[in-house]
Amino acid sequence: MNDRIRFLFLNFGHGADHLFMLLFPTVVLALESEWNRPYSELLPLSVGGFIAFGAGAVPAGWLGDRWSRKHMLTIFFIGIGAASVVTGFAQGPISLALGLTLIGLFASIYHPVGTAMVVQGVTNVGKRLGINGVAGNLGVAAAALTAGFLIEAIHWRAAFIVPGIVSMVAGVAFALVPSPPAIEKSAAAAGTKTGKMSLGGLVPQLIFLILLVTLLGGFIFNATLVALPKVFAVRLDTLASSPLGVSGLVALVYVVGALAQILVGHLLDRYPLRFVLAGVAGLQVPFLLLASQVNEWALVLVAGAMMFTIFGAIPIQDTLVARSSSEEWRARIYALKYLVSLGVSTLAVPMVSLVYGVTGEFVWLFALFAVLSLLIVGCSAFLPRTPAPTPAPAH
Repeated sequence: MNDRIRFLFLNFGHGADHLFMLLFPTVVLALESEWNRPYSELLPLSVGGFIAFGAGAVPAGWLGDRWSRKHMLTIFFIGIGAASVVTGFAQGPISLALGLTLIGLFASIYHPVGTAMVVQGVTNVGKRLGINGVAGNLGVAAAALTAGFLIEAIHWRAAFIVPGIVSMVAGVAFALVPSPPAIEKSAAAAGTKTGKMSLGGLVPQLIFLILLVTLLGGFIFNATLVALPKVFAVRLDTLASSPLGVSGLVALVYVVGALAQILVGHLLDRYPLRFVLAGVAGLQVPFLLLASQVNEWALVLVAGAMMFTIFGAIPIQDTLVARSSSEEWRARIYALKYLVSLGVSTLAVPMVSLVYGVTGEFVWLFALFAVLSLLIVGCSAFLPRTPAPTPAPAH
């Protein structure tokens, strides 16, 4: 029973992590009129948060392995909630940017630590990561919907303050859930051995491919998440004329995308990983190109299919790490992966801002995403066969 409750908190945490990082792309739509500043000037205020989101993953993963994963997750829940509340009281661009950076710093804890806890001691790695991935992407969807609703009902400040309070309460509750020693202690301190390759045993080719696929996929994922609310605001004139209307349709698209991770998780437990990766990345190309051209309901439908393939790629990378790394190093390897993935998001934000500022549209941005997807398909051909998952011994 405690394992189910802990898994529930891990899934909630993944959703919360993405929710807090993606509140601002919807909030910025309200700030354009209230602060009388253009989108291309306000969006870059979140760059510091994305830098912290990536850079903080390495120390967070090290502390998770060497100290306590549960304590790190408790700090995540309470810290990100407090940071969000502080951001809600920002009085200008500088204080808002500092608040968003603080949110990113605490958000960096979840992926290396939480993902390592999700796959610890299980054989059905793909299924677990698929479920956890859906939870994370539901958080992505909830970000747009939550921000839009709270902006309309109260004020943009409530979009940060209300979720922040909820997260702090969840942190206190999570701290009270009993955990077995294997979770309470770091994997290294617990002496867990799985018989898999250690970090030093990973061949350079595999390390390079993991990081390259992570970099390409991370850029596509983060840039589309940042851009989609503005894309809908520009191209859905008759369907959505308010932040709530835009956020509702964005949330619907993200929910559709989230379902992909359950399907992909099952495929990963049954078929070679490199074939699954090639298929998912290959399907991204036509939908990305279509999304650059269509409007209104056609855009909503195409965006749903596009995000289905983009979200579906996420558990593939995590499964590759889980099957090729030893338990005692896993959080640190995830930290390296997420440092690359989340670090590239610092390029995604200014890229989206620059393209829209220069062209007033996103056509060339989607075309770039399609090229990057083709490169991922090429990378999949060089991936080695990964071993079947092996459970860690119980403690």
